[in-house]
Amino acid sequence: MDKRIPVTLLTGFLGSGKTTLLNKLLHHPDMRDTAIIINELGDAGLDQIFANSNLAQNIENEHIADNTVLLSSGCLCCTLKNELADTMRDLFFKRALQAIPQFNRLIIETTGMADPGPILANLMNEPVIESVYRLDAVVVTIDSVYGLQQIEDNTEALKQVAVADVLVLTKTDLASAEQVNALKEKLISINPGATQHKIVHGELDPAFVVDVGLFDLTTKQAEPQRWLRAPIKPVQPKGTLPSSQPQKSHDDEITSFTVAMPNPLNWSQLKPHLLKFCQKYGKNLLRLKGIIHAADQTAPLAIHAVHFTPYPPTLLEGWSEEEPLSRIVIIGKGLDEMEIRKALTQF
Repeated sequence: MDKRIPVTLLTGFLGSGKTTLLNKLLHHPDMRDTAIIINELGDAGLDQIFANSNLAQNIENEHIADNTVLLSSGCLCCTLKNELADTMRDLFFKRALQAIPQFNRLIIETTGMADPGPILANLMNEPVIESVYRLDAVVVTIDSVYGLQQIEDNTEALKQVAVADVLVLTKTDLASAEQVNALKEKLISINPGATQHKIVHGELDPAFVVDVGLFDLTTKQAEPQRWLRAPIKPVQPKGTLPSSQPQKSHDDEITSFTVAMPNPLNWSQLKPHLLKFCQKYGKNLLRLKGIIHAADQTAPLAIHAVHFTPYPPTLLEGWSEEEPLSRIVIIGKGLDEMEIRKALTQF
């Protein structure tokens, strides 16, 4: 069991309902041991978030609960990279010194215009941060009325959908059935591996959006298939490539696909190859996730990378598959799928 603090990145385009969802989540009894970092350009709406929240303590004169930090001087993906890391370290050390209430999870809410890629890269790119925190899931809110148009018109909205683990369709009471269905189909075409949930007024069971990553905190066991969320495609026998020829996507098109890796393989050989892969394709590589069965490891490995940065793997002790299959999920923009498959498998 990975004992690092799980981090949920909550993002979504402007007006998509992130704050409403967070407010509802904080009122749930299962969320009492949660710390919050909020990135807003200004402090409008803070009272709505914290008033009557189970984290709030004497919210007066702009005082914020001890376990909550507001970052309001810029966007996390652009100007606040160092401040985010400093804040995460500060929260952890205060927790260790019992200077703030104990927390067992962290939620980071971004601005509506945030590109999640640089934030993810920043999360685990420093030794102290990586050693005490782990990414649990990226949760993205989508406006059911305007989401389709926002995805078409804004690169940030498109990237948010592409890297999501969980997609939350908000304001479904204001949208027609046709709008919701069209949006769902569009989201599946961009990110077929993400789970989707329709909500009204921010009401959603926390079990759908927190502790949904690599480890199930209830059973204390690894759930790599759930975490991997591989795009649903016909299964190829024994790691062979698909019979149909993959196509290169358009320069502005985001695609996702799963690459079955050859067996057997050694992590000592694959690790430097993945680093070179990320260096070559990092600009257009929004996210990489994989399960690796390596002959030189005592258990399967969960691997993860964002853009140019591969993170230290997680050893999944006590977990195995009946038919071990190493596979890597690729989410990227304008990628040549056949070229990517060759680049990953020929080492």
